[in-house]
Amino acid sequence: MTEEYEIAVLGAGSGGLTAAGFAARIGARVVLIEKDRIGGDCTWNGCVPSKALLKAAKVAYEIRTAANYGIRAGSPDVDMAQVREYIRGCIRQVAQTETPEYLQTQGIETVSGTARFLDPHTIAAGDRTIRAKHILITTGAKPAPPNIRGIETVSYLTYEQVFEVDRLPQSLIIAGGGPIGVEIAQAWQRLGCQVTIVARQLLPREEPSARQVIQNVLTSEGVRVVTGRVLSVKQDGNEIVAETGETSVRGESILLASGRRPNVALLDLNRAGITWSEKGIPVDAQLRTNVKHIYAAGDVLGGHQFTHYAGWQAFQAVRNALLPGHSAGFPEVLPWVTFTDPEVARVGMTAEEAQAKFGGHSAVRRWELSHTDRAICDHDTAGFIEVVTGEGGKVLGATIVAARAGEVIMELALAMRHDWKLTELASAIHPYPTYATAVQQMAAEAAVDDLVTGTAGKLLLKVSGYLR
Repeated sequence: MTEEYEIAVLGAGSGGLTAAGFAARIGARVVLIEKDRIGGDCTWNGCVPSKALLKAAKVAYEIRTAANYGIRAGSPDVDMAQVREYIRGCIRQVAQTETPEYLQTQGIETVSGTARFLDPHTIAAGDRTIRAKHILITTGAKPAPPNIRGIETVSYLTYEQVFEVDRLPQSLIIAGGGPIGVEIAQAWQRLGCQVTIVARQLLPREEPSARQVIQNVLTSEGVRVVTGRVLSVKQDGNEIVAETGETSVRGESILLASGRRPNVALLDLNRAGITWSEKGIPVDAQLRTNVKHIYAAGDVLGGHQFTHYAGWQAFQAVRNALLPGHSAGFPEVLPWVTFTDPEVARVGMTAEEAQAKFGGHSAVRRWELSHTDRAICDHDTAGFIEVVTGEGGKVLGATIVAARAGEVIMELALAMRHDWKLTELASAIHPYPTYATAVQQMAAEAAVDDLVTGTAGKLLLKVSGYLR
């Protein structure tokens, strides 16, 4: 028997959960289909376990460096099996609100099974046949190991296995210097493993100065950074040997931390007439596929792959599918964070991008954390806040390297969202001492500069008798 729904959501990761929740809240009959575990990568082998791992690693690091604060602690004894249990406990707590039983109380029906299109409105999943007026594809992506000769001859890790490790190896090679690579590198190094990252560049999407701070921090903590790309691997006794063409790197284990591929192959998209490729599903500005009642959002599009982005897009897709009018599916302002210590947060344009687009009408203002009292007290002065402004002083982008960068970046993201000038942020009183105080200090400095050098400011100073 075919079951009828107003909207079917394929994939119960961050995007799917957000979409189904919103659809249920506005009264639509919604079904959420998932072939694996509800919560997806974010809950089970992404955001949640990685942040739990980073917390455990930071505790080990702070014990090891406690003497810096006048506390005698010695070297930590790391029990990786117990670290794994801590990670699992965090996952279980988050997953409590992602069970089929809980979702049912929210008006969301769930189906376990691989979704396959039978026609543009009909989907088979498990032993059920579902027909929906609207369909949203949020099936995410999966690891796509890079092309490395001999990779099939060694045992390797991806982000899908790395959080289940219960014995810390003596040494680890990480192939890839993106967010996953640098976060795991710092965490495992702090836990007691000798880590070597092989990458053309660390955090390639970030400002060069941000990349340099993170590389300096990692190397100061003992991480070895090798510039290049792993071309081949082979097993040599208990170790894996990775060749870059310039040098050899040895490690007990290897993590492949680059490459993801959208989950599209098993959906039988051709039966629905949907245009797709291995790179993802193309959509229009409202997130519609070429079949107008079928939408797609998040990692399956093949673009930015962030949990918060997938959730935001999925919300917009449901809004566009079920409500009159339409909303843009691609935001002008997209902040993101790499959760190293210090964190690296970014929103909007880099200085180079602004210069290329606006030339002399763009400017960069930088504030060192060494001038921020909270950072001094926390012994976390390796970092900065850098804001890119355009004509009239409007915020075009920002990069923050700091212990609380993920929280502080939102002030600048809101400034961009509402076309505020940097100087306007100076008028809001910021609690002291916080990392956000640095934003106010920077904004106040910009406001004073405008007063002293701007035409209106000079006139005011002259009238007041301070300028002759």
